[in-house]
Amino acid sequence: MADKRTKRPWEATRRALAGELGEIDGVLPGSVVVRRMRCGKSGCACHDDPPTLHGPYIQWTRAIGGKTLTRYLSEEELARYQPWFDNARRLKEIAAKLEIASLHALEIERATKTGTPIPRDDPTSRVTRRRSTTRDA
Repeated sequence: MADKRTKRPWEATRRALAGELGEIDGVLPGSVVVRRMRCGKSGCACHDDPPTLHGPYIQWTRAIGGKTLTRYLSEEELARYQPWFDNARRLKEIAAKLEIASLHALEIERATKTGTPIPRDDPTSRVTRRRSTTRDA
């Protein structure tokens, strides 16, 4: 039986990443862009050369139920919620790192248990390929 004090592979890394997850407050998905645009009026200065475009307009775009939703934000809203947009990006990065650390730990434990050498390639790069059921003509 394994001793509870025995460290598992990549344990410190996984705990540190889990700690970072606990520090994340709000999360807003999607992307934010600041745009300047032309309007549809032919005599407007936005169609001159050089153009004087309208804006800036702050657009927040995200997908809800497979549909794209775009909402305009004020500069105050962007300033208030920018940390939450940053947190969403950070959450994805931490989750990806946690997945890689867990895959490495699995490979090390599996190799230790079976006595096989640890694979030299990155376990995250393995792709299961299926044979094609169609034949080339």
